[in-house]
Amino acid sequence: MKKIMAVNAGSSSLKFQLLEMPEEVVITEGIVERIGSDDGIYTIKISGVKERRVLPVKNHSIAVDLVLNDLIQKGIIHDLKEITGIGHRVVQGGVTYHQSVLIDDEVIAEITRLCDLAPLHNPANLIGIDAFSKILPDVKQVAVFDTAFHQTMAPEAYMYAIPYEWYEKYGIRKYGAHGTSHQYVAQEAAKLLGKPLEECKIITIHLGNGASLAAVKNGKCIDTSMGLTPLGGIPMGTRSGDIDPAVIEYISKKENLSITQVINILNKKSGYLGVSGVSNDSRDLEQGMDEGNERCKLAIDIQYKRIADFVGSYYVYMGGVDAIVFTAGIGENSDRCRAEVVGRLAALGMTLDEKANHVRSKTTLVTTPDSKVKAYLIPTNEELVIARDTLRLIEA
Repeated sequence: MKKIMAVNAGSSSLKFQLLEMPEEVVITEGIVERIGSDDGIYTIKISGVKERRVLPVKNHSIAVDLVLNDLIQKGIIHDLKEITGIGHRVVQGGVTYHQSVLIDDEVIAEITRLCDLAPLHNPANLIGIDAFSKILPDVKQVAVFDTAFHQTMAPEAYMYAIPYEWYEKYGIRKYGAHGTSHQYVAQEAAKLLGKPLEECKIITIHLGNGASLAAVKNGKCIDTSMGLTPLGGIPMGTRSGDIDPAVIEYISKKENLSITQVINILNKKSGYLGVSGVSNDSRDLEQGMDEGNERCKLAIDIQYKRIADFVGSYYVYMGGVDAIVFTAGIGENSDRCRAEVVGRLAALGMTLDEKANHVRSKTTLVTTPDSKVKAYLIPTNEELVIARDTLRLIEA
């Protein structure tokens, strides 16, 4: 048995799970939020009970130290040497990494080089790697890339119709994101279908504040909705998703804004928030809809329409589909979302089971048994994917 730490570091957060592997038992999990402030929030779950503290957490090294000290002080482990591997989520692996890798100086250099393709994510991932390296220098660490699962796409799926030298010089192409989530729920859906993943056609919908879809045929991703960056694809909490690129120049001139400022608005002030003018949280928008707010309804309807657009195109591209899967925060918890999307996909032979659909975060078939295409709710588990890959690589 080995204890593996799965880590997801954000710019101001550190999410973690400690797992017993290969049994895949979660020993403890938690998150440190608002890193860099005097009122950081540290939450840890032990034996099903959550403990929450507010305290100064000035940087990621302090956050890591906080977590590791707690593991000892609370008797979760007796010695830090019990941790035999640390797996890190890294958002952008470019074309270099088609699978997870052991972290060394060369890998660190490449993740750093790719920061331009994920400026909000890769630098934070590197901070997490560095923080654990300082405290546990002798423990092997693994990078698990969000983009790796999507590297099986064909050029016709990942290329843009732009001057080809832009691709050759700068690597401009579709990379996708949420790969570990799409991979995990596709595998779980195949089990529910009773078929090998290599014989399935599945569309996975990772729907949270960030959101993307993937077309998984015969176990491989053949297309995904996000693009060069997480800004592409369907509208999200604060992101616009795909738009006519001429909008950027047009608004830049009309509002006297730089391109950087316009992109910032498309990333942080668009999507749910931009259309509704209320919130980037789907729960707030659903409440607004119930109160008759038409812009809240429009914000959600735009997203549902785009989801249906992608599902329909993937259905044709794969030559049919066995199942679609809803996962992540909204996909797992909003029965309204699942009902609306399934309703828009009725032409594919899907009928919602309204009773079954009234469920949260529990693996469930939400369409009727006679539906030609099945729809499942499957809670994602990116940390488990990270732990599995970490165990495989440190034992290799």
